Amino acid sequence: MRYSQLFGRTSKESKQYDSKNATLLTKAGFIDQTMAGVYKYLPLGLRVLTKIENIVRTHMDEIGQELLMTALAPKELWEKTGRLGIDVLMETRGANDASRKQNDASYILNPTHEDNITPLVAQFVQSYRELPVALYQIQNKFRNEARPKSGLLRGREFRMKDLYSFHVSKDDLMSYYEVAKQAYVRTFEALGIGDKTVIALASGGDFTENFSHEFQTFCEAGEDLLFYDEKTEVYYNREVTPSQAPAVSYPDNEMKERAEVLGEGIIGVLELAEFLQIPVEQTTKTMLFVADEQPVAVAVRGGYEVDEGKLKKVLGTRTLRMATDAEVEAIGSKVGYVGILDLPEHVRVIIDESCDNRLNFECGANRENYHTVNVNWGRDIQKPEQFYDIKVAQEGDINPATKKPYPVHKAAEVGNIFPLETKFSDAFGFTYTDESGASQKVYMGSYGIGTTRLVGVIAEVCNDERGLVWPKQIAPFQVHLVTISKGEDEAYKVSENIYGELSEQGIEVLWDDRIDVRAGEQFADADLIGNPVRIVVSQKTLEQKSVELKLRSSEDTEMVALEDLVDQIKTLI
Repeated sequence: MRYSQLFGRTSKESKQYDSKNATLLTKAGFIDQTMAGVYKYLPLGLRVLTKIENIVRTHMDEIGQELLMTALAPKELWEKTGRLGIDVLMETRGANDASRKQNDASYILNPTHEDNITPLVAQFVQSYRELPVALYQIQNKFRNEARPKSGLLRGREFRMKDLYSFHVSKDDLMSYYEVAKQAYVRTFEALGIGDKTVIALASGGDFTENFSHEFQTFCEAGEDLLFYDEKTEVYYNREVTPSQAPAVSYPDNEMKERAEVLGEGIIGVLELAEFLQIPVEQTTKTMLFVADEQPVAVAVRGGYEVDEGKLKKVLGTRTLRMATDAEVEAIGSKVGYVGILDLPEHVRVIIDESCDNRLNFECGANRENYHTVNVNWGRDIQKPEQFYDIKVAQEGDINPATKKPYPVHKAAEVGNIFPLETKFSDAFGFTYTDESGASQKVYMGSYGIGTTRLVGVIAEVCNDERGLVWPKQIAPFQVHLVTISKGEDEAYKVSENIYGELSEQGIEVLWDDRIDVRAGEQFADADLIGNPVRIVVSQKTLEQKSVELKLRSSEDTEMVALEDLVDQIKTLI
C-alpha cells in the first residue's frame, strides 16, 4: 500500500480521549468515533482487527465449527430464558412512521447468543451420538452501556468471538472446558500478549456453583483488579477473592452511650462519616436481600460493597435479589436506613468479618433519616457466632491463607469461559436420548473473546512515547518503507523496486512515497503507526548501496546492503 493512497492517515490535531488506546488509534488513523462507545474501523484498524480475528479463528477451528447467527432476535427467546430484564439489553424497531407502518415489531439486538444458539442446536441434536457439539461465530454485539469508556475497552457496539459447547454430562463439559482453556492460552500467545495475560478465577454467576475463568491482560487502563495468591499462584477477580479486612484502630477506648442521630437525607458512607465525624470504617452498610423468599439483612464495614456471588454461596440459596421498597418497609425499616438492631426474628442476619473487633460503631436505625451510633457487640447486639466473607475485595486486603496483603494488579479482560451447565437447555426443554433410550439433560459451556477489545488492549500495552508498537503478527503492515526524496529520483526508484520485491515475497509493505513531506514528519508517522520494521531509503544511504533498517521496538539502526535486504526482512518477520 502506498501511503499517498491510504485512506485515514495520521492526524496530529486529533482529539485527546479518556484512554490511551482511543487517543493513539485515532491519531494514527486506525479508528474514528461515531458516538460514545461506537467506532468505525479505518483501513489500518481493519487490517489489525482482521489479523486478530484470523488468529482467533485458527485456534477455534481446532476445537469447534464456525457459523454465523443473526444480530436480531425475537423477544420471545429472551423471555423464555428469563433474561429480558438484563440492564444492558438493547432493542430495535422501525425508526419512523413509514417504517413502522410496514412492520411495527421490536427485536432484541443480541449482546450474546446463548438464547439463540440453544434452540438452534436442539433442532439438530436428539441423540447422545450427536454430542458433543461446539460452534462459534465472530460477530458484532450490542450493549446499552451506561457509561461507555476506555475507548475500545468498553463500547456499545463491538465484535466478539463467542463459542458454545453442548455435552452429555457435566464431566464431559468440564473435560472440554479444559481443552477450550488451553486453546485460549495458545490464542493469546499467538497474538503476542501471552506473557502479559493470566487466567483469573471469577464468579460463575447464576449459571454454576463453579468458578468461571477470565483471561486478563495486565493493563493500567484495565477496569479489573486481580488479587494474586502467592502461595497457590492463583489470580482472583476481586469479586471472588477470599479476603480479610485489614485491622483498623478506632479513636475510642471505652464504650459510649448508644444514641440515635438525625441525619436527614444522608445515606452514603463518606457523607455519613463526615457528618458524624467518625472514620468511614466505623460506619456500617446494611442491605436487605430476599433469598428464596426469605428476607436477609447483610452488613459490611463502611467502605466495602456486598458481593452477591459470595453471599449466595454463604446462604446456599437458589435465588437472590435485592428487597423491594415494600419488603424493606414490611420488616419495619426504610430503604437507605436498614440496620442490624432490633430486626424481626424471621429476618436472617449475615455479617461480614470486616465488622468484627469494632467499638462504638454506627448502623442504620431502621427509620427514615436516623442513624444509631455507639453500637457495641455484647451490650447492644449479640455478637454473631460466625462472621462471613461476603465483601468485594479491595486493595490492601489480607490473604487469609498467608496473613499478608495481596499483591494487586490492574488488568483488562480479553476473554472468558463459563460452565453454563443446564440453565439454557432447561429453559428450552433441550434434552437428548441416551443409550438406554432415557431422556437426559444437555450441559453447556460458553467461551468469549472480545476481538475489538483486543485491538484496544494491545494498543494500551504495546506503545511508547512516540506511538504504537504492534506485535509483528497483528501489525497492519510488516514493513514501513520511508523514501526521503524530492521527486522521482534514484531513492524513489530504488524504493519502488524494494516495494515490488517485498510484495512479491508476500511481505506486507506500507510505502511512504510522499515527496512533499519533511523526513522528520515521515519518521514521526512511522513511529505513530507502529509497524514492526522501518526501512529508510535516501540518496545518503544509496551512496553506500544500502538502506537504513530499524525495528520499531528498538532504538538501534543498522545499514543493510540492498542485495541482502529481502533475506534480512524475511528473517525478522
